[in-house]
Amino acid sequence: MTTAASVIDRLAPLKERGPASADELRSNIAPAHEPVILRQQFADWPVVAASRRSEESLIEYIRGFAPQQRVKAFVGRKEIEGRFFYDAEFRGFNFDRMEFELAKLFERLHAVRESGSGESVYAGAIPLKGDLDPFLKENRNSLVDPATEQLSSLWIGNRGVTATHYDLPQNVAAVVHGRRRFTLFPPEQLNNLYLGPLDTTLAGQPISLVDLDRPDFDRFPRFERALDAAKTGVLEAGDAIYIPSMWFHNVQSLDHLGVLVNFWWRDAAMHMFTPMFTMLHAMLSIKGMPEYEKRCWKRMFEQYVFEENGDPMAHVPEHARGFFGELDAEKIARLRAYLLHSLGGEPRRR
Repeated sequence: MTTAASVIDRLAPLKERGPASADELRSNIAPAHEPVILRQQFADWPVVAASRRSEESLIEYIRGFAPQQRVKAFVGRKEIEGRFFYDAEFRGFNFDRMEFELAKLFERLHAVRESGSGESVYAGAIPLKGDLDPFLKENRNSLVDPATEQLSSLWIGNRGVTATHYDLPQNVAAVVHGRRRFTLFPPEQLNNLYLGPLDTTLAGQPISLVDLDRPDFDRFPRFERALDAAKTGVLEAGDAIYIPSMWFHNVQSLDHLGVLVNFWWRDAAMHMFTPMFTMLHAMLSIKGMPEYEKRCWKRMFEQYVFEENGDPMAHVPEHARGFFGELDAEKIARLRAYLLHSLGGEPRRR
């Protein structure tokens, strides 16, 4: 039988280095599109200092900002062993969604530890804004230009697993307390990860149906190939990891209390929507086409969207390129209006 240890033992280690500057991330690390562990990148954060003093100091530091802040959490029974997932029939999930005040969340985690109930508690993506904005000011992301729009979040829980998934933005995740194992797969492994439903998800992103700790190779045979391409490493307080856009990552919290802060950002133009909307639109406009027509439209996307043959409009005067030229504010507004109008009406047959 495959065990968690045997799976981890076969994986290559993640690349790692010491702390980096914002310029190094922008000029050297990010352009390589490879994940890297940044040891002790945020060792000087006040929250990390509190963590190193004691668990009590850490909790007091965090809840001192907003003890009554409401946070959403997953709560699962002992039987799930920290693996938040679908129920057996994929009609729901194997956990309950609950809401706590921040101070009460820590009390629940302490009670679980003291009772030995084995309950899994996980509050993810707590926005660092509003009453928690001062936390962010004291524990600043030195790796990204402050002028860059970032989504910053706090993650708190006990032993558990964030199932393998991807994120569109780039990501820096910083461990504040407890050890976390990150296992990453390159985007090219999409076909070997057996993603579940794309529009019924645990927390917004589709997840791999394969249990990394106990993979069922009879049901998911191609996952063997994914493991050959995977990289893994364990982070401790003060360490961070850079995760490029669209890299799949599985995160295991290894201790009875884990706290993490992460920062998401995109380098894309501000007007750009998530491409998931485009794919959903394609479910209406392309997926059901005859195979010949789908191949034709695949070539159209390769030509005009992915520009595999260079600028497809180079032979057309700029003023005549319409939506396929440079998009200024006026064109963006017209394009949005056109799409909204077309999606609200009857399908166009031409």
